[in-house]
Amino acid sequence: MPSFATEVKNELARLYYEDACCRGAELAALLRMGANLTFGAGHTFGLNFTSKNAAVARKVLQLLKSEGENLRTEITVRRSRQLNKNNSYTVRVVPSLKVNELFTRIGFLHDDSLNMENDRGILKKQCCRIAYLRGAFQGGGSVNRPEAAYHLELVTGSFELGNLLYDLLRRMGFPAGFVDRKDSYIVYMKEGDSVIDFLGMLEADEAVESFEVARNVKEVREQVNRLVNCETANLQKAVDAAGRQLAIIRALEKDGKLASLPPKVRAAAKARLENPDATLQELAEMLGISKSGMNHRMRKLKEIAEQL
Repeated sequence: MPSFATEVKNELARLYYEDACCRGAELAALLRMGANLTFGAGHTFGLNFTSKNAAVARKVLQLLKSEGENLRTEITVRRSRQLNKNNSYTVRVVPSLKVNELFTRIGFLHDDSLNMENDRGILKKQCCRIAYLRGAFQGGGSVNRPEAAYHLELVTGSFELGNLLYDLLRRMGFPAGFVDRKDSYIVYMKEGDSVIDFLGMLEADEAVESFEVARNVKEVREQVNRLVNCETANLQKAVDAAGRQLAIIRALEKDGKLASLPPKVRAAAKARLENPDATLQELAEMLGISKSGMNHRMRKLKEIAEQL
């Protein structure tokens, strides 16, 4: 069974946008998260993009074809030798001047100088910022299943890229955090509403629906648990009260004081002795009185015992 993060990535990989600026921003983030540059003759560049998700690898290939004409590409699959481990998919782009032109359009090249970290130049429009985050999630994101604790993160090996993603999310109103773990930098969110809003912004509608259904189920379950806990607490109180009443009645009976009680109080005491597990309501029904009337008689019994 694929992970929930894989299902979300598969859903996002199926999306396609007409605006070239958004396609370029998404491609830039994907390459930042999972590609290595290669070098060819005449100061030309190429790249190798690697992912364990076949749909994401196809998305990169699709974007490369749409954004860079006549690029020489090839895709290879490295099969995992370990059970339940994903295959690895590599999209290779042969170095050429066409790659240089593509890199210039998506901001990786400025005046023949490589721009290794800063993509702020292509993030001026809101639609491009969303597309960039969509690419970043496909390239290095993960999210827990909605039934589990809420947790979404973007993982990169670059501090500058991690800081850019963190700053981008914060500017867009998301309560993101930023930590380093070994050789990785992680931008994360742990609030349910924020995770749902983020996936909704990326247009992962199926994932959002799964979260909403899971959250509704979780809320119903929590409500049922609260009711059960409340009922259990009330039951425990009733059991404790019955135990105290029985102790008082048996102490009076042992001292020969039971027969001297007022008739109504004596009838209540007799009913309790004969029905130690009955609730106050059940005892009241046996005597043909109200629950409050039965409660009054038990309080009276306690007062008399204390006086004696």
